[in-house]
Amino acid sequence: MPQPNPQPSNVTRLMPPQLFEARLLPNSFNAETRTIEVVWGVGARVRRYDWWEGRYYDEELSMEPDAVDMSRLESGNAPVLRDHSTWSIEDQIGVVDSAALANGEGRATLRLSERDDLAGIVGDIRAGIIRNISVGYTVQRYQVDEVPGSVPVYRAVEWRPHEISFVTVPADAAASVRSSPESAPGALPCVFTRATAAQPTPEPEMPQPATAAAAATRAAAEADTTTLTVTLDAAAATAAVTAEATRSAEIIDLCTRHSCTDKAAGWVRDGKTVDEVRGLILTDLAQRDAAAGGHLNRVQAGADEADKFRGAATDSILARAMVVNPTTKSRYVVDGANPVRGMQLRELARECLHRIGVRTDGMSTLEMVGRAFTQSTSDFPVLLENAMHKSLQAGYAVAADTWRRWCAVGTVSDFRAHNRYRVGSLGNLDSLTELGEFKNKAIPDGEKSTITAGTKGNIINLSRQAIINDDLGAFIGAATMLGRAASRTVEAGAYALLASNPTLGDGYALFANEHGNLESAGAPTVATISAARVKLASQKDISGNDFLDLRPAIFLSGMAYGSDARVLNAAEYDPDTANKLQRPNAVRGLFRDVVDTPRIADTKWYMFADPGEAPVIEVAFLEGNDTPFLDQEEGFTVDGSRWKVRLDYGIAAIDYRGAVRNG
Repeated sequence: MPQPNPQPSNVTRLMPPQLFEARLLPNSFNAETRTIEVVWGVGARVRRYDWWEGRYYDEELSMEPDAVDMSRLESGNAPVLRDHSTWSIEDQIGVVDSAALANGEGRATLRLSERDDLAGIVGDIRAGIIRNISVGYTVQRYQVDEVPGSVPVYRAVEWRPHEISFVTVPADAAASVRSSPESAPGALPCVFTRATAAQPTPEPEMPQPATAAAAATRAAAEADTTTLTVTLDAAAATAAVTAEATRSAEIIDLCTRHSCTDKAAGWVRDGKTVDEVRGLILTDLAQRDAAAGGHLNRVQAGADEADKFRGAATDSILARAMVVNPTTKSRYVVDGANPVRGMQLRELARECLHRIGVRTDGMSTLEMVGRAFTQSTSDFPVLLENAMHKSLQAGYAVAADTWRRWCAVGTVSDFRAHNRYRVGSLGNLDSLTELGEFKNKAIPDGEKSTITAGTKGNIINLSRQAIINDDLGAFIGAATMLGRAASRTVEAGAYALLASNPTLGDGYALFANEHGNLESAGAPTVATISAARVKLASQKDISGNDFLDLRPAIFLSGMAYGSDARVLNAAEYDPDTANKLQRPNAVRGLFRDVVDTPRIADTKWYMFADPGEAPVIEVAFLEGNDTPFLDQEEGFTVDGSRWKVRLDYGIAAIDYRGAVRNG
């Protein structure tokens, strides 16, 4: 006779967060809002492994609205992570702005962070290079459907997606990790509802002869319609389950850390102990190491110990020398965590030798410093170069310069003369009679100017005696002064060229009546500035066909006229009129910048258009390197090191149309 269907049974287990693969839509990237769309779920079946039951199953996530808890994704606070990492706040690279579930499909809009350190990652996402994403979720209830002869189906009827991650490799069918409560942070209760399929009703059998014993056995079986229940000691059962879960979790963790995840499931099923797995992993690592050429298995995260030491030593030197950090505009400081804080230079030299295994016992201080300089693997020359380079850059960055406010900044690829071209324009279209022919229009010639880069620099020497005496001013102070000197050299060169009124390629001076960019001499007034404004706007292109209609942007003069120019630029009423309440100031707000400098010693003042629109004087740097460069070599004529500072650049007047000068 058919057996009755057993009642469904509920089992509660602690389940860790799980992962499944989602789909990125790269073409949906919005550069303005830094958002991108993803399809985070469609409810497909995936094959997984049940570590408790020791069998494979098909997991199916129900996409019915009442099965999916959308509270986390819809909150606007769900994180977008890097590789599902939650160890640091820096692992969050964005937020889920919005999420929705419709027609059996889940979609979300991710907004990515604007942090500078994530610019490369966001760029790769935008370009479609990073396109693998994975969803982290937890399940609160599974409905387990079992059919004899088929893989069971675990259907998640209560589950919650809680984060989306960009990953190098998306979650696969074995991405779900089972572990014991002690080794699975974030594990949550999950109810497994098991519904055993009804057994088919057996077909009637023809009566067969039977012995008395067989008949008695069959009769007893037919009479017994109760469910067989095996009772185990609760504590022993719990301990056994915990031990098995712990073993599985430790094996999976070991395999994950040593890139053996493809072997984890087999070792767990085979009943391998954790110690046995460790031995198998060592064997596997040795085989892979030998195949790769040997000694290549090294894991390194972030800066290594040598880089950290160099950085700490460099910061210590800069702090002691009171160098200003150009980024923060304040002096370098070191905290109590800096291991070399307060060390003098000779002590740093000794520490560098100790770090590479060179004993300094019995060495004189002079010999010890010399070894620190000349030992090929010593960090001492490197950290000194780092300190000097930062000091040089700081001196260059904080130096007061004004040339960038009215000069164009360009680049050249080598030390040859580089051309700057300006093309002409076609005249107005010619009129045609009813039967007239179209006339040929000549293509106008262009104008050409040139700019050539040169090199300027100096050498400073750092002796062993200066190191022994801990004389920071001998090289840190000198490097700072060289940085300021480099900035001052460009500044002085730009103003010297402007004052010389150089001759251009057409044979006329930069400022000349032939160029239409000279205004009457004298102090700036509303009338003279207005007249200069008209001259600037009236400049034509090189073919004389069209007005350039340039607008003033910068006023430049010596210190004597700076205050007057600021008054003229800001006054509401004409300051040159006796009754100021009757006449508005016609040139109010004409300039975006007023530059006054003692480098203009005469009574000349200048009106410039935006250098990006109509450059007049250009400062071009070799390959765009607009900061000084530092070279170091071991001294031969000097008992120490030599440091060479150079800056490769050129300055030239390239056009007259973007500026007007008085007198």
